[in-house]
Amino acid sequence: MRRGEHYLSVPGEDKNLDGDRNNHAGNNESMPMKSLDVNDGSLLHAPLGPYFSDGQRRVDYVLTYSVQKPNGVRRPSSKPSEGNMFERLRRSMSTRSSKAPLQPREDPEVAATEQQDNYHEGDKRFKRDEFEQNLQEIGLELEKDESSKFPGIGFLKIHAPWTVLCREAEIMKLKMPTKKVYEVKPSSNIVEKIRRFIHKVTDPLHPKVGPKRREDEKSLSLPFSREKQHLFDLSDRDQFFDTKTRSYIVSEVLKRIKCTRPNYSMGITSLLANGVYTSGYPLHDGDIEGANAEPNDRKLLFEEWASYSVFYKYQPIGLIRKYFGEKVGLYFAWLGVYTQMLIPAAIVGVIVFLYGCATVDDNIPSMEICDPRNNITMCPLCDRACSYWKLVSACGTARASHLFDNPATVFFSVFMSLWAVLFMEHWKRRQMRLNYVWDLTDYGLEEEDHHRAEYELRVAEKTMRQDHGAPKEEKVKLTCTDRMPAYATTVVMMAFMIAVTLAIVFGVILYRITIKTALHLSSFPAARSNVRATVKTTAAIMSVIIIIILDEIYASVARWLTRMEVPKTDKSYEERLIFKTFVLKFVNAFSPIVYLAFFRGRLVGRPGNYLYVVGSYRMEECAHAGCLMELCIQLCITMLGKQLIQNNLFEIGIPKIKKLMRKRKSAMTSKQEEDFNKTLKRYEKDNILGPFVSINPEYMEMIIQFGMVTLFVASFPLAPLFALLNNIIEIRLDAKKFVMELRRPIAAKAKDIGIWYNLLRGLSKVAVIVNAFVIAFTSDFIPRLVYQYQYSRDGTMHGFVNHTLSYFNVNDFEPGTAPQEPDHLGYEVKICRYKDYRDPPWSDTAYSLSKEFWCILAIRLAFVIIFQNVVMLMSDFVDWLIPDIPKDISLQIHKEKLLMLEHFMKEEKGKRLTVRGNGNHDNCTSPSSDNPSPPQPRSRPVFHARAGW
Repeated sequence: MRRGEHYLSVPGEDKNLDGDRNNHAGNNESMPMKSLDVNDGSLLHAPLGPYFSDGQRRVDYVLTYSVQKPNGVRRPSSKPSEGNMFERLRRSMSTRSSKAPLQPREDPEVAATEQQDNYHEGDKRFKRDEFEQNLQEIGLELEKDESSKFPGIGFLKIHAPWTVLCREAEIMKLKMPTKKVYEVKPSSNIVEKIRRFIHKVTDPLHPKVGPKRREDEKSLSLPFSREKQHLFDLSDRDQFFDTKTRSYIVSEVLKRIKCTRPNYSMGITSLLANGVYTSGYPLHDGDIEGANAEPNDRKLLFEEWASYSVFYKYQPIGLIRKYFGEKVGLYFAWLGVYTQMLIPAAIVGVIVFLYGCATVDDNIPSMEICDPRNNITMCPLCDRACSYWKLVSACGTARASHLFDNPATVFFSVFMSLWAVLFMEHWKRRQMRLNYVWDLTDYGLEEEDHHRAEYELRVAEKTMRQDHGAPKEEKVKLTCTDRMPAYATTVVMMAFMIAVTLAIVFGVILYRITIKTALHLSSFPAARSNVRATVKTTAAIMSVIIIIILDEIYASVARWLTRMEVPKTDKSYEERLIFKTFVLKFVNAFSPIVYLAFFRGRLVGRPGNYLYVVGSYRMEECAHAGCLMELCIQLCITMLGKQLIQNNLFEIGIPKIKKLMRKRKSAMTSKQEEDFNKTLKRYEKDNILGPFVSINPEYMEMIIQFGMVTLFVASFPLAPLFALLNNIIEIRLDAKKFVMELRRPIAAKAKDIGIWYNLLRGLSKVAVIVNAFVIAFTSDFIPRLVYQYQYSRDGTMHGFVNHTLSYFNVNDFEPGTAPQEPDHLGYEVKICRYKDYRDPPWSDTAYSLSKEFWCILAIRLAFVIIFQNVVMLMSDFVDWLIPDIPKDISLQIHKEKLLMLEHFMKEEKGKRLTVRGNGNHDNCTSPSSDNPSPPQPRSRPVFHARAGW
């Protein structure tokens, strides 16, 4: 019989297989589940649930692997095991009546010479056998299923007995709740009273996810210890370690166990990377739909969290953390705080927009532009094809610009800068409160990060290349020299990708220039009358499509570059990948916006001396009302496009398309497929779901959105409203994806959001500077202010439009650039106007920058400096004013440490007065064993050697 083909349970450290053989005879993978019996002859749980075939032991983790299609019955291994001789005899007797004849024993290595594929499969099988034997020796219980409903896929089910859970929890120093419950005294300050009042008022909005936790008491949590197991409430062992903790413990054990090969050892990450196992995942608790679905946390999450009908309710963060782990729980907690903070920002943004709508008829500059009596003739917008035009034709653009370019936008920029600081402070306090409630205040001190599979492989290759004369005791590792080619490639590729982005932005600029000329030459009156609107909209849509395509390309490039660098740990890999992806996606998303905000209209020149690029392409000019309106259109289309298409439509549409394609390939009808799904076991259903890769793409979406909301909010005050509406949908969409469409992730621990907080803080700082430049240079706020208080005769804005326009003599056009139809307006034009601060042609310094230009430039720079420093000072003051840790949480953490010390001393004092012969590990024995537990554990050096530590 092949080693590892049939497994017997290992109760704790006891390897007495003969005594346990009868209890687990039902592990035979070839027998149907309904015929499997346990000790009392009945199954304790549903046969299709997340349990072994005996219906008792819960499946804590599943590994899948490829199974070759057998020619009859699988060939047994030539390596018989003495411990399973009786089981082999029973299997032989049970298969004599089978149609398939018994196959002679054949060595896999001999069969490998016949076919190369068989050799590779045999090598993988040997690796699996060795790895699985190590799992058994560590105390895990295994069961295989190679006759599932999915041909070619084998399932290895892993169960951690009670003794293993106790031992690993102690090694990993998991904090578990004790019997001690202490009183939590709420703070009496005004902030805490307001918080409790708001919580009481919004109580109907909280999800109904079980009995409410009393806020005035909390269980004292301590690192688990078998010697102090009397401190913990072990009355219900099935519930003491929940499913999330069990799968987390098993995953950590899998990372430690090694499959030793001649040259190097392989852990589970290397085995998965090399195809020895195809996937690994913990199981969902159960079904969420159907009349027979038993109550479970997954179903509760679906009803109270992943449904669009509960969009107005708070998220059940505690249940999310219980089911998916702290890392996923922190993401949704952060997303919830961010969405809540968007509510006041959206309200203020709407008020600013409504203020612009209410005052548009009172805006004197737009009224002067719309007044046909002014009869101002403007210079052509392009060479030859464009003719002279009336300023009154820009009336609609001027009125629309006032909706976003008004004095209220300055206030809104200051408000959003302070809002960003308040959001960061609010999140830090919320995060600290969650750390206290989730017992994560001390997490990270002994955190262990395992080596990545690629790193282990590179180290093994380097070890084999080393000279035999190298000292054996020197530990081999990858140095900076080894990674230098990868670092050089990263720098070159990142620079190349950024250059590609800038080149595409330049291509869109050329598109706008050419399409504008083409529309002016068009014979259709409708096309010639809507040139600006057509060019703005089509260019913005084109930019969004390019951004979405490049985002996917850049994500793949960032992963490739990060893998080339071979980071040592998962944490290092994640941080490097996040940084590269953020830089590329940030440049990709904001390059067109930065061009419109700070460069368009600045590098134009003047009539008679325009700036040309790529030969005869004249650089773009802003409309008379400025580039702020075009910036607003670009931001609006980019936000809507990315959120609707990239974030929501892709996340909804792609899974639907994949599901539809699977249905079309399948020969079953909908009814047959529904009946087929009802017969699948829990691990088979989860295998159909998509693999969970990382939470980082969800963060990246929100970080880019945060940049859209804060960086250029002065030009688009409705950005917080659009972000709020998107996030309301995004929360439920992500929830539905996690609950229904993805495999259950391993419950990774985390006490903060990591590098994402630094990126958010950096964006909030940059936002102050960007908004200062947008107000000073992109909008007309400073020129209007200077004119009103320095040049206006009556202190009003009357005459402002004429003040901003310079004069040009049409005789000074360069040859070949004058309009082809100079009499387009019905009269001969001798002087045309253009927006700039230059001396008139009759001046001694004709067309030179006027003193008004230098005065306004100086005030613009002064405004940037003053705005930046004032807002930064206010932000730092708010940061200093609000403590990072709530006062009540700080007091409770201090109180918990004192109670912990007091409790330990009291318990130790009580133990010294009791009889010492009771032992320390009575409650950590195998629940299926009626005999006293054997001495345990084995000596730690032996345990470490077997576990590959």
